[in-house]
Amino acid sequence: MRVIGRMLLVVAVAFASLGAMSEQRADQSAGEPEIRIGNLMPYSGPLSEFSAIGKAEAAYFDMINDRGGINGRKIRFITRDDNSDPATALELTRSLVEKDDVLFMFGSFGTPGNLATRRYLNEKKVPQLFVASGDEALSQAKAFPWTMGWQPAFRSEGRIYANYIQAYYPHRKIVVLWQNDQFGRALLKGMEEGLGDLNRLVLVDIAFDIADEHLEGHVSVLKRAGADIFVFLGVPSTASRVIQLAASLNWHPVMIVNDASASIANAMAPAGLQNSAGVISTAFLKDPSDPAWKDDPAMKDWFAFMDKYHHVESTNNSAALYGYAAAETLTQVLKQCGGDLSRDNVMRQAASLRNYHPTVALPSIRMNTSPDSYLPIKQTRLVQFDGRSWQLFGAVIETAFTEGAAR
Repeated sequence: MRVIGRMLLVVAVAFASLGAMSEQRADQSAGEPEIRIGNLMPYSGPLSEFSAIGKAEAAYFDMINDRGGINGRKIRFITRDDNSDPATALELTRSLVEKDDVLFMFGSFGTPGNLATRRYLNEKKVPQLFVASGDEALSQAKAFPWTMGWQPAFRSEGRIYANYIQAYYPHRKIVVLWQNDQFGRALLKGMEEGLGDLNRLVLVDIAFDIADEHLEGHVSVLKRAGADIFVFLGVPSTASRVIQLAASLNWHPVMIVNDASASIANAMAPAGLQNSAGVISTAFLKDPSDPAWKDDPAMKDWFAFMDKYHHVESTNNSAALYGYAAAETLTQVLKQCGGDLSRDNVMRQAASLRNYHPTVALPSIRMNTSPDSYLPIKQTRLVQFDGRSWQLFGAVIETAFTEGAAR
């Protein structure tokens, strides 16, 4: 009966349009005992330090499967290496949808790859859920209703640093070292918008590439500018080198690093805990190294998870924690789907989160989505590194996000 069924299906598909085939596959996925999820990560290449996100997500779904799955269905997490290349991302996404028959894409990393696959997935009506990027162009509900972000917007984060500087260090001189890509530009743009007329206080800003071999020269130039505040916008491994270089030059400005760089495992510790003390950033997830959370049930679960399912990774790796929290959010969405695992319903439930709190998120973080609001996390906190862990200060910050603002 199975062979006959497959033969009939082949005949049917031969006469079907691509759109109808997409709908057929969506129905098939809904009725099967497993939930196939597609994902792209930079397991190799210049951004491979963020592959910890995908590895933690895979481990999380292993844990879910050991507990019986979701609504009786096991998760099959199919993750591929796109080497941070947009063309590769599109090719792999097509393969995951058309050959691996994934129900949806989840948590793929990076702005360029997600932008490269966005139109294809929206035309196919395949959910592109909780992308690992804070670019506002990936949270445009009206223009791309099948694509949804997860973390706070990069531009909003940049504005927060501008507001912090104005509140705590008014009229102080600023220098900026920023990563020359869409990620770095979005952060810089937000900071420039936040400073407004006070952009005149920025004495020097230098763009750098991931493989830049002239970091020492850049940091030396920024030191000679005579600024009081040094803003770094980039990735953890580069942040680590920059913090070390500043210390070696006996330069100790007020230093701000973006959230993605604020990894104890990949930035603060390699740079030297003493060198990193005093660094300012933002956070929306708990810091596993902070003694304040030692009795927190969620943190106990985190350590137990890492010990059993992902012990090869440092418990202080913020990228791994990010992956855990994102996978937990997706699990909530799939639970809400109940027995209806059509793509329409998956997207509907993703757009129906109400005050959802990922367990490893800071207490003030509540995720809310709607058909008109596709950025779940809109709160964050300022933090300062004390040489051991990140300490919260100031009030909860509601991040500004205007749908349609991205171009």
